[in-house]
Amino acid sequence: MRSASLRGCLASERLGPSRFSLSHRQFYNGRVCPSSSGRRGVRRLKVTSLVTPCQAAGAIALGGLVAWGISRVVGSMPNPALLFNKDEFNNAVVSRCPTILSEYKNFWPLWNGHVETIWAAWFRRDPGVKYSREILKREDGGSVAIDSFDPGEMPALPDDAPVVILMPGLAGGSGCVYVQYSALRAYQYGIRAVVFNSRGTADSPVTSPQFYSASFTGDTRATVDHIASKYPKSKLLAVGWSLGGNILVNYLGEEGDKTPLVAAASLCNPFDLCECDKALQSGFSRLYDRNLGQGMQKLFVPHAHLFEGKEGFDVDLAQRCNTVREFDAAVTHVSFGWKDVDAYYKGSGSRLAIPKVRIPLLCIQALDDPIAVEAAIPFDAIRNNPKCTLVTTSTGGHLGWVAGDGGLFGAPWSDLASFEWLDAVLKEIDVLEKKLEPMLAGKP
Repeated sequence: MRSASLRGCLASERLGPSRFSLSHRQFYNGRVCPSSSGRRGVRRLKVTSLVTPCQAAGAIALGGLVAWGISRVVGSMPNPALLFNKDEFNNAVVSRCPTILSEYKNFWPLWNGHVETIWAAWFRRDPGVKYSREILKREDGGSVAIDSFDPGEMPALPDDAPVVILMPGLAGGSGCVYVQYSALRAYQYGIRAVVFNSRGTADSPVTSPQFYSASFTGDTRATVDHIASKYPKSKLLAVGWSLGGNILVNYLGEEGDKTPLVAAASLCNPFDLCECDKALQSGFSRLYDRNLGQGMQKLFVPHAHLFEGKEGFDVDLAQRCNTVREFDAAVTHVSFGWKDVDAYYKGSGSRLAIPKVRIPLLCIQALDDPIAVEAAIPFDAIRNNPKCTLVTTSTGGHLGWVAGDGGLFGAPWSDLASFEWLDAVLKEIDVLEKKLEPMLAGKP
């Protein structure tokens, strides 16, 4: 369990240029607590970890020793690799993104995908973000929890500030440390952050016999439409991690140019679920599989009664599952009408949606990610879609990226990389809109 000091705020962290000016100390002053003025604060949420404390300690010790030997030979890390269509718009956007154009500097003891993954999961400081919650009811009787970042005593954002919808990974929610840092980063850039919690995550209510899946986009669509109607003057963005990234890209592929979103970012996306399932069943990654599977089991158990007696569900297996595949066999593929788990994995990977994406999309992947593995990345599909930009780092692990100004215990490198890019897209859209203003006004 993290100590109180590790849950503290990192007041001295430098977070780069900002649209919205505030002091660094003020920026990290928030803590989770019951909110005032009638607003409902979200209490601290227990986050499912990928590994146990003993597994973490052993892996870090061994991996650190190996990485130390490698670091004596390798030296500094290369710049992130970029893959994108070099048209005028993309060139202008990328030119505004120094983080992805600069050397990727991680910390030498963590030059290993497993070690970096585990380090981030256990030792990244919890910034203690506050949220206000609203529940969105769905037509099937289900419920979706939407948590909005609460700036507390910090200045409120204007009504027309851009809004970013944050979509956490499997079993994750607004309480995940990487999500909290992203909400803080968004605020620094003058962007309002709201977290879309999939059913049952982040202590959200489960009110129907359905959770979520890698390809179910109904709740995403409802959330995006709800946010669009709530903030009609704002440009909408989205960021998704891991399974959340996969769901986001599937949604973008389905919506095409009809989506209210103007840009999105996908991080450590398991684009090909068959490849990632295969990786989870081998070597050290089986520990992640076990802990993720047990995390889904814990989400399911309090709501098992909703599924009892329903055709096709294996309630007993779901309550004792030890892997993601077992949970998907017991619940997920049944809920969403797939023939079996293999059919679900084959048809749900967002690699299939990449050719149909019609808004600017940034994909950031670590090549040593032990869960969203390199073999799953659809390089050719991204290369052939001018709307997509791929950034790969040689290290980073899964939800790790322990590099840059965040240091060993602060915000991941991917935060600054993704919000620089989203901010650059917004700036370029502004430039295009100003060019079009005379034409729309009927002027020559």
